[in-house]
Amino acid sequence: MGLEHMTDTVVAFVRTHEMWAPPVVFLLAFGESLAFLSLLLPATVILFAIGGLIGASGVAFLPVWSAAVIGSILGYGVSYWIGRYFKDDVHRIWPFSAHPEMLVRGRAFFEKYGALGVFLGHFFGPLRAVVPVVAGMVAMPHLPFQVANIASSILWSTGILAPGFIGLKYWLG
Repeated sequence: MGLEHMTDTVVAFVRTHEMWAPPVVFLLAFGESLAFLSLLLPATVILFAIGGLIGASGVAFLPVWSAAVIGSILGYGVSYWIGRYFKDDVHRIWPFSAHPEMLVRGRAFFEKYGALGVFLGHFFGPLRAVVPVVAGMVAMPHLPFQVANIASSILWSTGILAPGFIGLKYWLG
């Protein structure tokens, strides 16, 4: 299934079944923030489109935004715990086994920026799949990780949903 077809299918589903917008957005945000799956799922494009859809349809923003924030926090959190659990064996798990340079770059980024890197990594697709895993691998303390995770998830969710929501709501008057 191509990116355009997948996007159209999900957006059409949410358009037809507005009450499913929060659970769908939760799953997309979770998948987009989860190591491995984020590389396969075109969630950013779909979430941006859903932001516009809810702006045009009158679906309440807060429940959809909250679902995105929670999904994002949990996806990044699970990725962190994967790194904590597997530690140095992460390189044996796909996609890292096929692309070991991802871990090298992710580790260099994390070592340079630390908790700020966890925050910033959320906004860049390739880093989103690696930085929380690396943070777990190096046993970054849980509290600073979660502070960066929660703050970046709030900002990321706002940035991905609000432009379409506000733009179409304003444009449609």
